[in-house]
Amino acid sequence: MVTGRSHTSLLGLEHDEIAAFVEQAGEPAYRAQQILDAVYRQKVESAEQISTLPQQFRQDLEGQGVSVGWPRIENKFVSEDGTVRYLIAFADGQSVETVWMPEGDGGEAGDGSEAGDSAEGNRARNWDRATICVSSQVGCAVDCQFCLTALLGIERNLTAGEIVAQVCAVLKDQKVSPPEDRINLVFMGMGEPFLNYDNFMKAVRLLVKYVGIAEPRMTVSTAGIVPRIHDFGLEPTRPKLAISLNASNDELRSRLMPLNRKWNLEKLLAAARDFPLRPRERITFEYVLLREVNDGAEHATEVVELLRGIRAKLNLIALNPGPGIGFATPADERVLTFQKILRKAGIPAFVRRPRGRDIYAACGQLKRTVEIQPAMESQML
Repeated sequence: MVTGRSHTSLLGLEHDEIAAFVEQAGEPAYRAQQILDAVYRQKVESAEQISTLPQQFRQDLEGQGVSVGWPRIENKFVSEDGTVRYLIAFADGQSVETVWMPEGDGGEAGDGSEAGDSAEGNRARNWDRATICVSSQVGCAVDCQFCLTALLGIERNLTAGEIVAQVCAVLKDQKVSPPEDRINLVFMGMGEPFLNYDNFMKAVRLLVKYVGIAEPRMTVSTAGIVPRIHDFGLEPTRPKLAISLNASNDELRSRLMPLNRKWNLEKLLAAARDFPLRPRERITFEYVLLREVNDGAEHATEVVELLRGIRAKLNLIALNPGPGIGFATPADERVLTFQKILRKAGIPAFVRRPRGRDIYAACGQLKRTVEIQPAMESQML
């Protein structure tokens, strides 16, 4: 009989944690692996559905308040480009947004080495890889002035299980399974992952060990929590690092990102220079371009000097507009001029194509939006 484990969610637990209450229940040790496989691989939604367990044990789990911790897909919206924005609700009624972005043309998956039913299925779906954008907090405390999520403020951190649950819910809804299907994760949704560091890192370990998503297919973005950048570099298992830069000098960055007043560019870039990169790895810097604010040639020249000596690449993101944001999207020619200056200086710079902008799913647009423009309503599922 399972005792003393009331209100426990299996999603978010590692092998040793599950093994402890399996032992307490008087069940053989191999039950822990059966539970792990059912929860993370088979993506069951209740303990009753773990068919490899004896019926009595399943009833004991349910009776003691041990649940899988499966979230509810409260709503979802589909963009004209295939992006899907999910509104995912948890047991306490709080919700976050998670975004599915299919990519590619459905041709041969990867480098041609992947074959079989999965690759055939991908071709039928007209994509050969996909990215899931994951949230780490309900809302955000960082208060970037050009981001819709900042308007929410911060409600609470997500647990490791709630972070993993977003990924599992989207994978199940899309009927895909890594590593057979090529799935990337970006922790760039609602919230600042490094302000929920322990839960974020536990979620990463669970996703690698039990869901089957490899470290090189994960990227985490931080607004610049300098002490955690140092901690992150010491992690034995970690995604790739991206840093939101968004300005070329301290005065401008402090205005756009108040966090800069605590950890300014000097501290941030020192942490970036000290970061222990793996072979062929680069730090990604993200730069949201705001019309006539940070998108001039002089700003690009300043960025070149900031990144000198850092093994880096730069993603340029033309502002994705939204209600309540007091900035405008820059003209295409200014974006291309900015990129040209960076590339001429030897910095790989890429203009990120907006995904899901029409359903408020693009970078900086996540705000748990449940009412969308009339033109978007036909895309709602």
